[in-house]
Amino acid sequence: MQAPALAAKKKVVSSNKKKVVYQEICPVRDVLDYVGDKWSMLIVLQLGNQSPLRFGELKKVIGGISQKMLTITLRKLEHDGFVQRVYFPEVPPRVEYSITRLGKSLMTALNDLVIWANDNTGAILHARKKSTKNLQPS
Repeated sequence: MQAPALAAKKKVVSSNKKKVVYQEICPVRDVLDYVGDKWSMLIVLQLGNQSPLRFGELKKVIGGISQKMLTITLRKLEHDGFVQRVYFPEVPPRVEYSITRLGKSLMTALNDLVIWANDNTGAILHARKKSTKNLQPS
């Protein structure tokens, strides 16, 4: 018997002579939702390039993120194994965040996405402008 998540109805999508089976509850969707949020990608990329960092240092280099949102995002990244949190029992206490091996593997994929976005931003903006013109009443 399959687990409920695995027993979900399957969909088949054909593309370039490949058949890819998607389940309605799909781990790819979960990962894309996760890394596609506003802050996770930036934090993973930052820690991948400069690690370890303390909370305040990370907040400063990311910029524009609230303390609450940074805390929530770091906890989520730590929970899923992308970031490691190390507590040093000193006076005052010190906490450092660094990227894990799993985080580094995600960073490789994110770097490819960043390169793709940089290469295609002009085309995307052009398409948006063209689409906006088509939406204007004549």
